Amino acid sequence: MAHRTILTPKQREVLFGLPADETRLLKHYTLSDKDLDHIGQRRRPRNRLGFALQLCALRYPGRALLPGEVIQVEITDFLAAQLGLKDADLDAYASREETRHEHMASLRQLYGYRTFSGRGARDLKLWLDGQAEHAVSNEDIARRFVEECRRTLTILPAISTIERLCADALVAAEKRIETRIADRLSDDECAVLDDLLSEMIEDRLTRFVWLRKFEIGNNSAAARRLLDRLDNLRQIDVSPDVFHGVPDHRITRLRRQGERYFADGLRDLPDDRRHAILAVCVSEWRRAIADAVVETHDRIVGRTWREAARLCDDRMVGAQPAVRQTLRSFRDMGTALLEAKNDDASLEDAISSSPGWTDLQALVAVAARLTDTLSSDPIAHVVQGHKRFRRYAPRMLRLLEIDGADVAKPLLDAAELIRSDRAHNRPTDFLRRTSKWHRHLKSQIVGDGRLWEVAVMFHLRDAFRSGDIWLERSRRYGDLKQVLVPAQATEANARLAVPFDPEDWLADRPPCQGSCPPLYFSSTFSAGQIGR
Repeated sequence: MAHRTILTPKQREVLFGLPADETRLLKHYTLSDKDLDHIGQRRRPRNRLGFALQLCALRYPGRALLPGEVIQVEITDFLAAQLGLKDADLDAYASREETRHEHMASLRQLYGYRTFSGRGARDLKLWLDGQAEHAVSNEDIARRFVEECRRTLTILPAISTIERLCADALVAAEKRIETRIADRLSDDECAVLDDLLSEMIEDRLTRFVWLRKFEIGNNSAAARRLLDRLDNLRQIDVSPDVFHGVPDHRITRLRRQGERYFADGLRDLPDDRRHAILAVCVSEWRRAIADAVVETHDRIVGRTWREAARLCDDRMVGAQPAVRQTLRSFRDMGTALLEAKNDDASLEDAISSSPGWTDLQALVAVAARLTDTLSSDPIAHVVQGHKRFRRYAPRMLRLLEIDGADVAKPLLDAAELIRSDRAHNRPTDFLRRTSKWHRHLKSQIVGDGRLWEVAVMFHLRDAFRSGDIWLERSRRYGDLKQVLVPAQATEANARLAVPFDPEDWLADRPPCQGSCPPLYFSSTFSAGQIGR
């Protein structure tokens, strides 16, 4: 059988090379009193040093020394120092080939090491088959096998044997997963998936290739293109239960394989493999496109805000000449009034002459408009992006499976009004009391809900960012509670700098000097509260 290489030379060195750095030498090659007793039974210095070296190689990395293998001087110096010998004593070791074999037999008898053969080898192969589904890479499966051999005191076989065993286990695991997914699909679902490879879009692309050609955009046209694909994928309902028990990295690998194929290549694959790849691609693309829709909406909101801020800045810059002219006019009028007062002249005559009552009235009106311009903020101009949102927002809210924490319920209710085109009632309880949006919404014409809809879309963006709302099927915008580590698992595996019980933390705190503010704790937190 041809040698199947799955490891790079560097990976082989990491797994099977003898340690030469001080840290690993101290950890793996420090001899115990029992070791020294066994080693001391060898008469010649070269045999004692060679016996110790073989013992340490069996412990780490777990293999026998190879004939003619060059041992680094750091290793021989470290072992010789513990035995009171010199590293040169190793030069004549095993001048008789039988000596090395006799020492290996003694080590197996004294420490319980066994070769990779018989029932032990069969058990390790079965164990390796179970681990292959969870291994994330070739190096990972090889590392797991090596560590299990060390745990069971099994001497590592040849590197080529390990690579062949790992490669066969990975291939078998991949076939099992493909068969498992395909068996969970009904005949109707398989037929619908196969149709993706034959149906054409605009007589140019198969539906399969069209579905995978998506990217995040920054305008309403890109959002509509993404929603077209999401709507199409929602009609191919592959249940998440189909992938139950399949590791995430296996799902990712099947998706990547599907994205490298064209329709003709997929048709040539075996049925189980083809259906598994198609099912994974449909499910994963649905998640990815939903995330891309939210990200596109995020960019559209940012673009709308930047345009409003730029318009606000432009208006301020454009108002500068009028501001200077108005200030000069008020300066001249003030100077005339002060001179009239100092000369005991009529103030009314002073105003009549400069600038005049009619011009003063116009000047005050201009000053009022300039005051509004200089005190305005971008919110006053974001309503210009309303048409952009209306092109995709109602459909987006209908297609996305949005859920949220209790704190986001008012916002979801407002989004439901937009989704169903029933926005005649425009509640504002999703806004904070101190929000600047209130002032601008109150100044809107009765019946004009454009700014309110824009406010809802802006706050949806913020809620997705904070985690107050999430998508049911999402990698990026999922429920935060799904990625939090349970407290029980944390207590068992993690060491934190603070105790898990708040009462213990309070008892451990130093006493307050003077008056201390009260502390409030809640036994439960929602995802929205965590995001805030």
